[in-house]
Amino acid sequence: MHHLEEQLRRLVKEACEYPAGNPQRQKRLTQIIRLAANKLWKENTPYYQDALQQTWLYFCSNVCGAYDATRGSVITWLNTYLRWRLQDFYRQQQEDKTKKAYLNVSQFIFSDRTQIYYLEENLAAPPDLPPILETVRFWVEEDIDGELRNIHIQGHPEVNCQVLILKRLPPEVSWKELSAQFGLSVSTLSSFYQRQCLPRLRNFAEKEGFL
Repeated sequence: MHHLEEQLRRLVKEACEYPAGNPQRQKRLTQIIRLAANKLWKENTPYYQDALQQTWLYFCSNVCGAYDATRGSVITWLNTYLRWRLQDFYRQQQEDKTKKAYLNVSQFIFSDRTQIYYLEENLAAPPDLPPILETVRFWVEEDIDGELRNIHIQGHPEVNCQVLILKRLPPEVSWKELSAQFGLSVSTLSSFYQRQCLPRLRNFAEKEGFL
């Protein structure tokens, strides 16, 4: 490894003796890439190749001004930059997932059989998104005025809006499972949910600015 590092430093020095675009400079940069490629950090992520390509582009454009041989080897310098780019891609992926999850949860929670409320126009950037599912779940569980617990299917106080909304929040329990659990038909449960529970859920969403 020590021999390789010395060879890479020498090639960098030689490359930088030529102006940008000079064939001799390009020849040495290509040699560096070939020698260093198998020594760089590797990971199995869908964005690794994009990050690696950015690293090589940065290397070719900036090595003569940005690389300082007194602070570390060429490979260490390249790996540092590569990991920065991987972190950038990872953060972007997480932000995209957060936004997608927010949309999916929003569309699910405030939907019925005939209509879905899309919230794209009201979305802020992912870091500023309200934790919508947690907010809704907290509101249902607290049920401060007891309204959700008091609205129930006639003769079945255990089947109330609080219970059904919680059951239907992601990851939702299917109507078939609820039917078996409560001994009531799917149509009875679904109809009650559409008429009594969903309107209250929407009303809360409007007050919170989710709709």
